[in-house]
Amino acid sequence: MSTFIALLHSIVLTPDRRVIMQDLRALAEELGYREPRTLVSTGNLVFEADEMRPHELEVALEEGFEEKFGKHVDIIVRSDCTWMALCSTNPFRDGNGDQVIVRVMRLPVDPKRVEALKPLMTEGQRIAVVGGDLWIDFAGKPSQSKLLSALTTKRLGVGTMRNWNTVCGLTEMIM
Repeated sequence: MSTFIALLHSIVLTPDRRVIMQDLRALAEELGYREPRTLVSTGNLVFEADEMRPHELEVALEEGFEEKFGKHVDIIVRSDCTWMALCSTNPFRDGNGDQVIVRVMRLPVDPKRVEALKPLMTEGQRIAVVGGDLWIDFAGKPSQSKLLSALTTKRLGVGTMRNWNTVCGLTEMIM
């Protein structure tokens, strides 16, 4: 048995309805995963499952989510080992935990697409690709940056963002 982390790209079903974490844990149990637990109310799921490839889990979770909630949502799954590796590679540990964000990617982000983001950056902002994931230090509130709205699936590929505080919280859940 192994531990996995699943990150939902969105938990918004309609403008006035979001998936509650109790329902997300129930979905995981219905799919046969054990000990599902969530962190905050933004689609972070930790669970135990038989040894499987993360992509197989992504497919099962996405199909199960769509069947249960009527909407497709991209879900990125990492094993506990690959999550620990991601956590250990933060290039901006000197940044603020709510201002340093990683875009966890399904497939490694294309460096040319990252290069195209640089004109949107402001003074003090930093970006780096580590292990195929995109790290950003917004050096201020991400919501006030033009860079945030450019970090889309259309531009970068399938992925989802988590701030450093959440990354650390998920790491504590799997230790």
